[in-house]
Amino acid sequence: MNKHFFEEIYKYPDIKKEDYDRIANAHSSVEFSKNDLLIKAGKVSNAYFLVEIGLFRSYVIDFKGNEITTGFFSANHILIEVASLFLRQPSQENFQALTNGVAWKIDIADFHELFQTIDGFSEWGRAWMSNQLFISKQNSINMLTQSATDRYLHLVKAQPEVIKNAPLKFIASFLGITDTSLSRIRKEISRKA
Repeated sequence: MNKHFFEEIYKYPDIKKEDYDRIANAHSSVEFSKNDLLIKAGKVSNAYFLVEIGLFRSYVIDFKGNEITTGFFSANHILIEVASLFLRQPSQENFQALTNGVAWKIDIADFHELFQTIDGFSEWGRAWMSNQLFISKQNSINMLTQSATDRYLHLVKAQPEVIKNAPLKFIASFLGITDTSLSRIRKEISRKA
């Protein structure tokens, strides 16, 4: 177990060095194969995952039966279905491995134990959640105010591993466009480069 991995994910000034051993020990390593589901729609999530290796996505099924990718998770990301985990309601999303991968799982009971007994951990949790709310709001605004090309270029810059490893149909649905539109955008960018 690489303690440095946990120190990076849970980086917060008020977490003491000695607390990282407890934090790391609360997690267990889980290996996933391509296409495995970590969290299934309709089930209540009882854990979240820290991605060490691999690429994962979250997706919903729309009213027409189409899979719509809602997010991508790669190394050093936290893969979590917040509403299901904390409100104890069935997940609306599926979380799927797009490659073989390794993640560190922490059960909700172990999370609560750390949250209640390590002051810095609880502060980290509040700061992380606030940041995620900001990111979610910004993504919603970007879907309405940015062109598909700008959204694609942002994804290229922010998560290049997605561009390298995710099927184009998943990238297109994440960007809110068709596969054909994404191919056209990629050709236009290549011509300009």
